[in-house]
Amino acid sequence: MNQPERYDAIIIGAGQGGKPLAMAMAKKGWKTALVERKHVGGTCINYGCTPTKSLIASAQAAHEARRAGMYGIKTGEVSVDFQAVKGRKERIVEDFRHSIETAFDKTENLTLIYGEAWFTGPKTLAIRLNEGGSQAITADTMVIDCGTSAKTPTLPGLDSVPYLTSKTLLELDELPTHLLVVGGGYISVEFSQMYRRFGSDVTLIVRGSQLLEHEDEDVATELTNILEAEGITVHLNSDIQQVRQTGTHALEVLLEADDVAQVNGSHLLLAIGITPNTAALNLAAAGIAVDEQGFIVVNDKLETNQPGIYAIGDINGGPAFTHIAYDDFRILQQNLLEGSVAATTNRQVPYTVFTDPQLGRIGLSEKEAQQQGKRVHVAKLPMTSVARAIETDHTNGFMKVLVDADTDLIVGAAVLGMEGGELMTMLQIAMLGKLPYTRLRDAVFAHPTLAESLNNLFSKLA
Repeated sequence: MNQPERYDAIIIGAGQGGKPLAMAMAKKGWKTALVERKHVGGTCINYGCTPTKSLIASAQAAHEARRAGMYGIKTGEVSVDFQAVKGRKERIVEDFRHSIETAFDKTENLTLIYGEAWFTGPKTLAIRLNEGGSQAITADTMVIDCGTSAKTPTLPGLDSVPYLTSKTLLELDELPTHLLVVGGGYISVEFSQMYRRFGSDVTLIVRGSQLLEHEDEDVATELTNILEAEGITVHLNSDIQQVRQTGTHALEVLLEADDVAQVNGSHLLLAIGITPNTAALNLAAAGIAVDEQGFIVVNDKLETNQPGIYAIGDINGGPAFTHIAYDDFRILQQNLLEGSVAATTNRQVPYTVFTDPQLGRIGLSEKEAQQQGKRVHVAKLPMTSVARAIETDHTNGFMKVLVDADTDLIVGAAVLGMEGGELMTMLQIAMLGKLPYTRLRDAVFAHPTLAESLNNLFSKLA
């Protein structure tokens, strides 16, 4: 291999943090190399937010068409053209990729290299180029943004059974007749509802006592009831004893559970968590420390134990959300390019689960507040008491907000309801501005918007 080509900065992975950081560095005049294994855009564009929310939109359209009669609208029998649904999703993904590549092409000082990279020394990479051959590069500043992959559990019989991950499920050409979903997290509930609305039978197999183990029990129970009302079967407290294939698109899962001993389906989706994409990087050659799960260890400035080497996005073991990866970019941009001092300390971590209704979350849950010994008041309002939800016939769920008993400041919220993510964001803005809940309780909001429900929600605390 030739003498390594020197850059001012090297970024491994063109994800939602690596992409804008590479462009920002290049625009500052840094000679920057961006190495990407396959597709620009990271998990979000290729296997996460963009394709799944595109599919969810199609599933929502099918669901609303089936219930058009509730609004006095007559339609014929609703059917799903799954190839057309998939084609729409793929066009949107390709448009996003093309847009990113075009932006890279127009950026001076930026070189995009497609290939598999690994460390050969503290600040040196070898790259197996996708087009053939190899290349070596080096830089004093390096950023790792390689993301994560789906975790595979150890299950008896799994090695002889075809199974899907959240990535490979998106590549299916046919609609599963009966989708078995292992896992009770955010990916599991989104995919379960989506494929049920496309027309698949769906069974959720959950090891724990509730869906969404990190959420409050009342939130998890309400979402479970919503999914079951749509025809999704949910088995809680269920340990898988064995999986086996009984025919073409025929699977059998044996369980140790309270309510059932065996479930059968056509396809098996494993959604039990993520694992970092660190194995191929040869981090030991650079002396980069990882934790017991393989995530790269960083400080609050996102720097590894090796000075000048940083890790951003999901691979550093922080909250696995696109907006957190983007905030990681902003921290490095400020610290490396603008001479500021930014850190991950005390940053808010909002998120939305894109079920219908959405679950928007910010701050503490009631369970977490209790564990921390905080004195809080809890305001709760069912969506059946929200005018806009009633008028549009989207009354599933409820709003729940935690208020500090001493300061009247909002410290957490769970909005499981129509446009829950947007309502949660309003509450987040109030938290950012340190507004006491009374300002929202007494505010004049336009009628009939979802926002005005905050008047009634906070009146519960009066």
